[in-house]
Amino acid sequence: MAAAPEERLDVLNAAGEKTGVSKPRSEVHRDGDYHRAVHVWIYSESTGELLLQRRADCKDSWPGKWDISSAGHISAGDSSLFSAQRELEEELGIKLPVNAFEILFVFLEECVTNNGTFINNEYSDVYLVTTLTPIPLEAFTLQESEVSAVRYMRCDEYKSCLAKESGEYVPYDVNGQYGQLFNIIEERYKDNTVSRSLTLQKQINRYAPIHLEPDLTTLSEGDREALGYILKAAIVIDDIFYEQVWNSNRTLRDWLKGHSESSAFDKLKWAYYSINKSPWSCLDENKAFLSTADSAVKLLTDATKPVSGWKGVEYRAAFPLDKPPGANFYPPDMDKMEFELWKSRLTDKEQKDAAGFFTIIKRHDSLSSPSLKQSDGSDQTKTSDDLFIVPYSKEYRSSLEKAAELLEKASVCSNSPSLKNLLRTKANAFLSNDYYESDIAWMELDVKGPQTIAFNLPNDERIVNERGTSMVMLKNISEAKFKHILKPIADTCIREEQKEYVNFEPYYTHIVCHECCHGIGPHSITLPSGKKSTVRLELQEFHSALEEAKADIVGLWALNFLIKKGLLPKSLSQSMYVSFLAGCFRSIRFGLEEAHGKGQALQFNWLYDKGAFILHSDGKFSVDFTKVEDAVESLSREILTIQAKGNKPAAQTLLQSRATLTQPLRVALEKIEHMQVPVDIAPKFGTAKKLLGNV
Repeated sequence: MAAAPEERLDVLNAAGEKTGVSKPRSEVHRDGDYHRAVHVWIYSESTGELLLQRRADCKDSWPGKWDISSAGHISAGDSSLFSAQRELEEELGIKLPVNAFEILFVFLEECVTNNGTFINNEYSDVYLVTTLTPIPLEAFTLQESEVSAVRYMRCDEYKSCLAKESGEYVPYDVNGQYGQLFNIIEERYKDNTVSRSLTLQKQINRYAPIHLEPDLTTLSEGDREALGYILKAAIVIDDIFYEQVWNSNRTLRDWLKGHSESSAFDKLKWAYYSINKSPWSCLDENKAFLSTADSAVKLLTDATKPVSGWKGVEYRAAFPLDKPPGANFYPPDMDKMEFELWKSRLTDKEQKDAAGFFTIIKRHDSLSSPSLKQSDGSDQTKTSDDLFIVPYSKEYRSSLEKAAELLEKASVCSNSPSLKNLLRTKANAFLSNDYYESDIAWMELDVKGPQTIAFNLPNDERIVNERGTSMVMLKNISEAKFKHILKPIADTCIREEQKEYVNFEPYYTHIVCHECCHGIGPHSITLPSGKKSTVRLELQEFHSALEEAKADIVGLWALNFLIKKGLLPKSLSQSMYVSFLAGCFRSIRFGLEEAHGKGQALQFNWLYDKGAFILHSDGKFSVDFTKVEDAVESLSREILTIQAKGNKPAAQTLLQSRATLTQPLRVALEKIEHMQVPVDIAPKFGTAKKLLGNV
């Protein structure tokens, strides 16, 4: 019988990035090539114990030593999560779904063993599986070639043995990078309900509750009925949003809501989750305010072989401490380089689909794993690689069918021909995944519905080039933010002699110009090479922040231009700059991870460095009206030039050098924090509830 081919591993560079080369496992360890592996730890909440496995005596490294619950290489072409699932099933006989695995950190081990014959340069994704109670030892099915025994051991005892370098255990430096495992578990299970409750209450208090009661008396009876169906469709779409944030986000939402009356602490967790719609705090650089220990409990009756009197594995639905940069639009273990390498091998049409607004990227191995018996439809766009493209219309089919049905009903009710057309074409788009006709209908709409503060749509470059964009403003939201946030900020940070310039008219007029400048562009560009492209495609991850900065600063330039042309009153000429200065501090409080905050920091620092903004000895700010006009124009020219050329390195340099939390900004933010000015508003939509009750 022929021997099985040796496992091949993807070779990485020293930074942990794929090189595109794979080699047999023995050659990787002979040559000291960097490669990837997974470490999976099983932790029992009720006993505070980690599951350890004793490595088989035949292993080529650390034979007979107690080690990680389960571990193994990531084979060439395989994903990290698939490998974690596979190793647990092969070594221990446990079948778990993706939402049981929490990525904690990446561990780099560089060592030489076996008298220099085994070189291990390994990047390991370290996962934690959290169960409520220990899995009975008789439930495991051990792979004899890998594992000789398993046992549970208290976390602190195991850490102590590692610290003492006991010869029974595979060594890990608990004072180094691997100490994170023990620190995370220890911090997570501290009895700190009181301090966490205080922190959550403080975070919630940053939002000013605002009751919004829009006047609907001008709407016909048919349009009011249509609005009720539109709201119901919006709730369905909102449910899709929860799923797009993270794969187990809806499970977490339902768990927190179901337990919100269990205690005052649980009520606070649900309240702050409801604001963020995720376990990551938007105003704290997306830092997690919950952990997997707060998450939903799931029961699997067939995860292992049956044990008499034991109902099965109860585990926590996991989520990572760090918010995934690709949300749930991409596999959680996919990095940008992998995506770009894969995309470069696609056809032109597939590349457009892969980077489109209405598709997600998945892995083939997520469908073939024995732990994930699911189907996403039979007509996904597939390639020869592990990654493949799924349109929204397939991924969210059941939800979009409900939403489409509701929009069709709304279309029948409405008395507005243009609204009827928009609702009908949007319903069709949900099912076809072709939004071109509905975007045209949006451009032709003569009735605009309620939204947040302001936005410009569509994003489709074809429509933008053919028709431009259509802007929505919601004045009552802007008024609430000005009254409850911007005015108190101005009272705190602006010099007395310039406070009179801060008023709603220039603030709101600048928002209008901001949205207009989004629509003006540039959008489609011609690169120096002659290639046709778009600003979004060329600037990639730097596009959003630079685009927000562009819309702000060019909008300010445009206001001055319109004043000089006599199209706006001269009374705005000073008030717009002071109101803009106060607005800088408002937006930056959203954090520098958020596009608006990052773009605002860039603008403030540029204008401050040019002398247009002045910090005085009393800690308050003012505008130098003799310098601000030139400073605004110079930054507008800088950003527009970068966009027109599609110059990604220049965009990166500008943001990295200017979009930072400088000392003047710290002075302002500390004063605002001391005065406990809200960061944002939390709207209460009473009218929406009434409309929903009537449908």
